[in-house]
Amino acid sequence: MAVDWLILLLYFGLVLIVGHSLKGRIQTASDFLQAGRTLPTWVGGLAFAAAGMGALEVIVMGASGARYGLEAAHFFWIGAIPAMIFVGLFMMPSYYGSKARSTPEFLGARFDRKTRLLSACLIALTAVFLSGISLYAMGRILQTLHVFDVPLHALGWSSHAIFLLAILLPAAAVLLYVLWGGLASAAYNQVVQFFLLLAGLLPVVFFGLRKIGGWPGLAAAVDPQLLHPWKGVLHPGANPMGLEIVGLAMGLGVVLSASHWCADFRVLQTAMAAKNMDAARRIPLLAAIPRMLFPFLVVLPGLIAIGLPTPRTTTEIRYENGAIYHTINVVTPAAEAGQGLVPARTDAKTGQIAMDSSGQPQLDYDMATPNLLANVLPAGLLGLGLTALLAGLMSNLAANLTAFNTVFTCDIYQAHICRNASDRHYLKTGRWGTLGGVVLSLGMACAALHFGNLLDALQLVFSLVNAPLFATFLLGIFWKRATGHGAFAGLLTGIGTALLHHGLTLPEAAQAGLHGGWIAVLHRYPSDLAMNLWTAIFAFTVCLLVTVAVSLATRAKPERELAGLVYSLSPGPKTKLAWWKRPEALAVVLLLALLVLNLFFA
Repeated sequence: MAVDWLILLLYFGLVLIVGHSLKGRIQTASDFLQAGRTLPTWVGGLAFAAAGMGALEVIVMGASGARYGLEAAHFFWIGAIPAMIFVGLFMMPSYYGSKARSTPEFLGARFDRKTRLLSACLIALTAVFLSGISLYAMGRILQTLHVFDVPLHALGWSSHAIFLLAILLPAAAVLLYVLWGGLASAAYNQVVQFFLLLAGLLPVVFFGLRKIGGWPGLAAAVDPQLLHPWKGVLHPGANPMGLEIVGLAMGLGVVLSASHWCADFRVLQTAMAAKNMDAARRIPLLAAIPRMLFPFLVVLPGLIAIGLPTPRTTTEIRYENGAIYHTINVVTPAAEAGQGLVPARTDAKTGQIAMDSSGQPQLDYDMATPNLLANVLPAGLLGLGLTALLAGLMSNLAANLTAFNTVFTCDIYQAHICRNASDRHYLKTGRWGTLGGVVLSLGMACAALHFGNLLDALQLVFSLVNAPLFATFLLGIFWKRATGHGAFAGLLTGIGTALLHHGLTLPEAAQAGLHGGWIAVLHRYPSDLAMNLWTAIFAFTVCLLVTVAVSLATRAKPERELAGLVYSLSPGPKTKLAWWKRPEALAVVLLLALLVLNLFFA
């Protein structure tokens, strides 16, 4: 236990040292919000990967592995690599060439002020929500592993107070290093967190597979359907994810994933802060390399967790020196009502096991990976695994906070409240915005106590916000005729359509409310994931159609005002590279590797 604590404390010290060492570089608002547009390519690439691959995603992908099996690998292979290639080759020239500090600022230059403000508010709210979810997940992990229980229970602290401490400590660390070094501090720490995440997850997979008996033991312990990522998609009747080939290709491959990687400023900000156009285009492509291999580190733990034996309360009787000893190993009711190491979910209000509409316990899939970590890792490695999860969650939190402070400072405060202040004033505003973002995130983390599955919450937010935003960016970059009135109307109607679809549909075995059906239940989907993907499809399609219709009825900007904003009018790279160094060559290699992976598992 002492070794585990030492590893955790060393990590917190390291991130604070990195943040403080960059403090002297922050002289202007651009240094704080954009790292002075001097991020090295390798730092930007790893930070890009870490921003989209923190421990929050480890948790939800572990939950997906327990729930859907290897079909969850499609979130990476179909749901990430093509989109990352697309944004690097075709969208980054416009983002970077516009010299915008944020994606809302790009929309303001491409369309108008009202579209910029609407998108800025949407991105800021999303960043706060996702920051709160990251903090909530940190608290749940520290609670599950009982990190603070022994000393604090001795002092009379309640479980709720320990949970609050568990979210306050990492929030304070992230706040300090972002206040000191801004985006540069967040990016360099994301590189550290990326390698820590790898070092912490490899032992979890190794020891987990060894405990379950290797791949043959895993195949014998779980439903064989869970081990075939393509079989369920091609035979929807036996598909645990509830997706057919159209929903997978259109919903996950085109709309939901592309909207995340091509329109989400939280991951794009490091590429937009690159030192030149070539670096900006390569950063998403370099980030795609580790992304392709992540399913083996994050999906497998969930499968292993649900395949291991379910813990039970047992009584051990032994005889020693003529005396009889009874040792009772008590397991919580939630663990006994679960499956494997995945416990049942406990209702936050009543403290009782939560049941679905069919009377079966609802499984808390989000605890699959943390529980596996606690059960299979020895001392020392347990501390490394815990540190890796916290590092990834802090990476997510830092990415959200730097996105929030940039959008708040540039696109809300400077653009619409105080337009002619000094650079020093905007630097202070960025730091105050970071503090405000942490406070709002803490409130969201406490509200998240009433959420169910984190994956469902994340996918719902992405389908409501990112899908219509992606349609707006897509038309803005590739269609010169798109207008500001069209973009604004498309965004509003796209979000409205997503809300309406969510209010009129509901997943099977779910209660009306946060999962949907809060207006009426006109249709039921096989799963939350299927419902969220179709929500994204409808939001994207309606936004696209309305933007086109309104744009054709309104006046477009002249071409001279669109230079650097539209792909056909964006400047190409200033330096000529050998063909094997060009981003296009790397993209071809990535696509071939993706094809090989999918053929191997087909």
